[in-house]
Amino acid sequence: MPMRTECKNFESRTYPNGDTVRKCNLDLAPDAPWRCPENCPKYERRLADVAWTHGSLVVPPTPPEPSSLDDGTAAALLDEAEDILNQAGDRIKAEVDAEREAASKKRKGLKRFFRRRGS
Repeated sequence: MPMRTECKNFESRTYPNGDTVRKCNLDLAPDAPWRCPENCPKYERRLADVAWTHGSLVVPPTPPEPSSLDDGTAAALLDEAEDILNQAGDRIKAEVDAEREAASKKRKGLKRFFRRRGS
């Protein structure tokens, strides 16, 4: 089944460079952006587009399906790429947390140095 653009969990976003993302916000479409699962348990028809901003451009058509979509290798490749990004995200978050901790300790040291007498 092709991507169900009328589902409330479907999102399509076009970036200034022309790239378009078509995805399921619940990550339930392993063959996105080409197909939704046949009997998706979370499919819910979008009832209204309240407070949404609609652009004047037409969404580009769905890209052609790769031949590896039917044998499962495309989904496996995308899962592997997602795992790599998740691992990098955890490492980057740990680095940022360590930098914030060091900066916090440095600020505390400066407060002691510049504190007012008699307080």
